[in-house]
Amino acid sequence: MLSPSRVLRAALAGLLMILLSACGTQEVRNRSSVVDYLYPRSKQEVVQPSIPTLRLPLKVGIAFVPEQPARTSGFGLWGRPSTAGALTEARKTALLETLAAHFRRYDFVGSIEVVPSAYLTAGGSFTNLEQVRTMYGIDVVALVSYDQVQFTDQGLLSLTYWTLVGAYVVSGEKNDTSTLMDTAVYDIASRKMLFRAPGNSQVKGSSTPVNLAESLREDSAKGFEQANQLMLASLDQQLAAFRQRLKDRPDEVRVERSAGYSGGGALEGAWLLALLGLVGLCWRRRRPRG
Repeated sequence: MLSPSRVLRAALAGLLMILLSACGTQEVRNRSSVVDYLYPRSKQEVVQPSIPTLRLPLKVGIAFVPEQPARTSGFGLWGRPSTAGALTEARKTALLETLAAHFRRYDFVGSIEVVPSAYLTAGGSFTNLEQVRTMYGIDVVALVSYDQVQFTDQGLLSLTYWTLVGAYVVSGEKNDTSTLMDTAVYDIASRKMLFRAPGNSQVKGSSTPVNLAESLREDSAKGFEQANQLMLASLDQQLAAFRQRLKDRPDEVRVERSAGYSGGGALEGAWLLALLGLVGLCWRRRRPRG
């Protein structure tokens, strides 16, 4: 028969184990990288961009670059973190459609194609993009990447999870979701990045252990939606800066107009302003002096 002191020590040791296991941080990271896709370490080829030639109206493709395996770390009372926040193919398509609709607002975009993720291979680099270019007849590609990290902190409220009611009612799990989305626009033939537009969001939430996976999925979707909207706003800003750069430094990007195209897009307008400036300069130099 155990003495009261031994029973007390055993009870205290058990309580200490519960406290230690109830307090922990779990992390799940889902990401993809334009750098890893275009410039993989496995390839020794040095990519040398050339001066791009943009033919208006542009034929644009958009796609998510291949993602990397999810990374999980940390343990708590409820085991390994859930990977419920991974970006599904259906969600990717929906996000790309909003990006495509945004591009269609610009009159210098002639066509835009949503490229399925299956057509992009991990580490495929520009060789893979050339294949996509041939398949879809595009000249410019917008590569979308993301980096989402979800943290779950388990506090002392997790002690109530040992009761059935507490597991359903008490929100002891604190969830933080950080999401970054980025669109990098490349001219495929020249292998030159024209501009990029980022967007990031922070979502804070809480949940019970029973609905943790569901809460993480909801926070993940909300994070991508917010980051996508901010990325679209950034896209307008970066495109405006790109237009200005075309006007200030017309030698960095050549702009041509396809036969039959009579649009007056902002990209073409910037190029025409630069061209008219050169024509005026030549005319002044050739004008006879009185």
